[in-house]
Amino acid sequence: MLNELLHFGHRLYIKKRRLIPKIIYRFNRVIFSCDIPPKTEIGEGTLFSHSGLGVVVNEEAIIGKNCRILQNVTIGGRGDHGVPVIEDNVTIGACACIIGGVTVGHDSVIGAHAVVLKDVPPCSVVVGNPAKVVKTIANENNKK
Repeated sequence: MLNELLHFGHRLYIKKRRLIPKIIYRFNRVIFSCDIPPKTEIGEGTLFSHSGLGVVVNEEAIIGKNCRILQNVTIGGRGDHGVPVIEDNVTIGACACIIGGVTVGHDSVIGAHAVVLKDVPPCSVVVGNPAKVVKTIANENNKK
């Protein structure tokens, strides 16, 4: 339900119909305890597990298609350092923080409680504080 509300609210926000997106934002904030502004670009197929419980996303952040975001994730800005760009097919583990103007490459996995402050290459697994690449995932896009 949360995912559909987010996409619906964003479409109305883009069409400059701001009242209903504000109501949806407040509803999500109270019912699901998440802070995902209607201005945030979220790709189709992106899933907020556990109804987005505790998720906080900067309104300028960009989230690609078919991502999976678990509970208590923060995707936030860092002042003059910009905001994150999450590419397609990324999984973000519980309680992870992605802060500043970083790009998380497609088909990557961010481990639980990881703190991402630098760019993540495509097809990588990162864990830790600060996050470090521990594995590269082979997939059909990476074999070219």
